[in-house]
Amino acid sequence: MGTRWLKGAAVFALAATAVLSLSLGAFGQDDRGSTERAPVGETLDKGNQTITSALRVDLTRDFATLPLHKGSAQGETVWFVVTDVSDASIARELGVNHSPKLANISRDCPACAQTVKTSNPLLGRAEVEFEGAPDFSPTRTLVAGPRSFPPQSFSVGATGRANYSPFVTVEGNGVVYNAPIVATGDGPFDVTTHENTHDRTLAIDTERMTTDHLFIRGFANGRSILYLSFDSSDAFTAVIERSTFVPALIDAPFANGGGSPRSARASIFTFVNAKTGLGRTRTQGLTHAIKDGFAGRDAAVANPEVLEAFRRGADVSNIFDVFPTNARLADRREYSPLWDLQVGVYSDAALALGLNGLKKDANEVRRLAARGLVTSPGGEPLGAANVLINCPALGFLDERPRGPRTPVAGVRP
Repeated sequence: MGTRWLKGAAVFALAATAVLSLSLGAFGQDDRGSTERAPVGETLDKGNQTITSALRVDLTRDFATLPLHKGSAQGETVWFVVTDVSDASIARELGVNHSPKLANISRDCPACAQTVKTSNPLLGRAEVEFEGAPDFSPTRTLVAGPRSFPPQSFSVGATGRANYSPFVTVEGNGVVYNAPIVATGDGPFDVTTHENTHDRTLAIDTERMTTDHLFIRGFANGRSILYLSFDSSDAFTAVIERSTFVPALIDAPFANGGGSPRSARASIFTFVNAKTGLGRTRTQGLTHAIKDGFAGRDAAVANPEVLEAFRRGADVSNIFDVFPTNARLADRREYSPLWDLQVGVYSDAALALGLNGLKKDANEVRRLAARGLVTSPGGEPLGAANVLINCPALGFLDERPRGPRTPVAGVRP
């Protein structure tokens, strides 16, 4: 899928020292599963988290310490987290995001969710038997092209095995959870080259049952947000997002489903030819992520320069259409961790006017698209690239995103 999309789009393929840590978190795991601790960095206020079960969100090295849960898949031990659920009362009890749109995940796509077995209907309260799990052993690579993007070459890292999806339902229960697996096996865990862990996993502590996961800085409704990234339906997107390649997700209902309560998807935006650089002005997009974000290096505590680049905004920094804190109920109910990627290309006129700077609001992107200043690759109207990424909201930096979501007439959601 990823290579074919890269060729068809012509200009892109995306889509996306001791380090400061939580006193309960983990860096430097040994063979027994115990950990060495490091000093605590700047912490996000608890009231700014949308995943309130996160023990801590570290703003110095851009990771969230999440509760870790144990399970098995085909006889192998697996470790997973829970970030979203389709049921509001369960979301409150577990301290995760509520996403009613997830209830649609299996409509016309049986492979988009796996059925799990567990003795407790609240996922994570007892060990879970999964149908499938990722293979974390492949080596993720990315070599920049002459202009950074498109890349000269890339190879997929973590890949979902047969029957794997991060979206699960408990046998006999219609509730849908977002429960991505972040590690496999009984340890020791490789959190440097990620041979048995997710490419954004910085630490695993199986004694305290926590994991440190690198987040992304992005935007929603004009505000700065933090979000996690776990999976993608597209090979190249998985590489640049440092996530697990799960091609089965491609059939989740449905392309351009942002704004529809029948869809499992919400809209998210990135750019091919936005400005680059890590100066005073934040930048975003595919070329920027490859050029400025050590895209071919592993995200690990052992590579502090990579983590520092992320803190300064070197990641893709996508734009969410909606956020769990939106003021309008209709906008909050539109939130889904399964994002329908729209890849924008600034027109020559937009480039000449210098309009390819940082964008923070999907409404602004749609207005530019309505004027023909932003299109999909190849000059087509801005719309879904039919690339899906599993990116749960984590929190917001300052003011909470309030919306509203205001689609523009004639522009796809």
